[in-house]
Amino acid sequence: MHTLMSLTASATGPSVATVPWDGASAAVWLVAVPLASAAVLLLLGRRADRWGHWLGVAASAASFVVAAVLLVGLLGLPAEQRVHDVTLGTWFDAGALSVDAGLRVDPLSLTFVLLVTFVGTLIHVYSVAYMEHDASRRRFFAYLNLFVAAMLLLVLADSYALLFVGWEGVGLASYLLIGFWNHHTPYAVAAKKAFVANRVGDVGLLVAMGLLFAAFGGLDFATVDAGVAQASEGTLTLVGLALLLAACGKSAQFPLQSWLGDAMAGPTPVSALIHAATMVTAGVYLIIRSGAVFAAAPTAQLVVAVVGAVTLLFGAVVGCAKDDIKKALAASTMSQIGYMVLAAGLGPVGYAFAIFHLVTHGFFKAGMFLGAGSVMHGMDDQVDMRRFGGLGRYMKITYFTFMAGWLAILGVPPFAGYFSKDKIIETAFMPVDGQPWRAWVLGGIALLGAGLTAFYMSRLFFMTFEGSKRWSERRDGTEQHPHESPALMTVPMVVLAVGSVGLGWVLSAVGFVEWLEPSVGHAEHHEPVLPVWLIIALTLVAVAVGLVLAWRAYAVSTVPVVPPVGTVLTRAARVDLHQDAVNDAVLVQPGQYLTRSLVYGDKTVVDGSVTGLARLTVGAGDVVRRLQNGFARSYAATMVVGVVVLAFVVLAVRG
Repeated sequence: MHTLMSLTASATGPSVATVPWDGASAAVWLVAVPLASAAVLLLLGRRADRWGHWLGVAASAASFVVAAVLLVGLLGLPAEQRVHDVTLGTWFDAGALSVDAGLRVDPLSLTFVLLVTFVGTLIHVYSVAYMEHDASRRRFFAYLNLFVAAMLLLVLADSYALLFVGWEGVGLASYLLIGFWNHHTPYAVAAKKAFVANRVGDVGLLVAMGLLFAAFGGLDFATVDAGVAQASEGTLTLVGLALLLAACGKSAQFPLQSWLGDAMAGPTPVSALIHAATMVTAGVYLIIRSGAVFAAAPTAQLVVAVVGAVTLLFGAVVGCAKDDIKKALAASTMSQIGYMVLAAGLGPVGYAFAIFHLVTHGFFKAGMFLGAGSVMHGMDDQVDMRRFGGLGRYMKITYFTFMAGWLAILGVPPFAGYFSKDKIIETAFMPVDGQPWRAWVLGGIALLGAGLTAFYMSRLFFMTFEGSKRWSERRDGTEQHPHESPALMTVPMVVLAVGSVGLGWVLSAVGFVEWLEPSVGHAEHHEPVLPVWLIIALTLVAVAVGLVLAWRAYAVSTVPVVPPVGTVLTRAARVDLHQDAVNDAVLVQPGQYLTRSLVYGDKTVVDGSVTGLARLTVGAGDVVRRLQNGFARSYAATMVVGVVVLAFVVLAVRG
């Protein structure tokens, strides 16, 4: 069965009508191919070691080809016929709850699919060389393809129930890949931390699904969107906040963001694929896919915007103090996802720009993560930027491809970030519900974030590629000899760099925002509280100031190998603004006390009741047992006592 969602955008969601399109049924292969390849690689074991990595690459590439075919087919339909639900069959039927397994093929899901499969295939190719000497390379590719399959299921599902399967699948794959080198205890701990933090968010998604089923009697998107108009604002607010909690866990947003930096324990391609381009954007997808709910719950929508604003500043401040190149990029990812969540919290007017930035960010951030891996490859796995310096003279391809990503994230025209991130800043300055103070606050935060981004990303670039060399000796005591990476690593970096340079302009030219309208709806544009030209000028000034400050401190000045003590804020930023300590005090320790109390209550009340009853029974039996001593005179005496007692009772009753 195929259904069509029209272009109408309202608080009740788009209308749905039946329209056949046979091409949509091919979407099942998007998930099936990488999932099958993961199963083959895991089940064949060592027999697939010599060629398993190429099977992984081929599976990801095949999914991209299917996605490209679907894109061509969807573009051949009128805009009002570009949203299709494909029912695969009944998944389960339990009482009042009946859920079909189905996929939704529309501009929103297909955009994610193209990003995941295209960037994912490039990262697969890169990984062939990067993991060449790892004895478990086949298993690594199996986990990568498991992730790709789960992520594609997440964005293609036509219901919250099936989305949850993909949601848990990417969580599992992330855990396996972060802890891939789990023979190092800190890496295993980092994987567990990410897994637990995501499970906290998952509680939100489960609660949201329970509320949705109670309110609408179904969990598919069509039923929820159609029923929003009849639901109370209070219910929808609770659903929206629960969905936001889920998004915070998966997309590393405040207050569930502390796991992302530790997740850099996994191999660098994992950071590029999962923690930059795909999985961490799942929360943004969830919010935008639930746009009808948030449109009817303005309080929840405002909280979304606030969380995004807080996180973009939080990640930027942390990024300013990190010396580990991968953790600095992780802080940057947290901040940039914050921009996307901020845009999603602005309502339909921000949805398309959030996805626009999500796509461009997937290219330039994945490219920079691969560039960081290339630096590590040439520097004996060193990650401390204070021991880099001057690498641009030795690693030309890495230098220029990383530069493309750096200029893109800064938003320098005409690089990709200028067309996407700056649109979010402009949208943040638009008044919401006739309340201009929101525009000033959110727009000001977005503008400040642009300046901080320019500073910490320029700091990273200059410390790594410019200035004098500060290399330490290799692990074996010999001198470092930085060198360029092999072609299997540099070619994907070049392709991503091309996207970092021109993708923003291309997407703007082809009408990317209009392409998304059948999924996210059409929103009327409102004038910002400041002229657009002034917002652009202020943004570029903020970027220039941040860049110049970083250039003076880290390019032309001597960078100390041992970092100075720094201010109170700097020291706090080095430990993620004490987020782990806060989580420990607010969540972990109270949770431990609660658990201990429950255990004590279980042992004292529940177990005590059972064991007490058993002891009472044994004691009573012991008393009765002593009466049975085998002596006739004892039995006779007992009978006499009984007769006497009975006589007294009879006399008392008659008297």
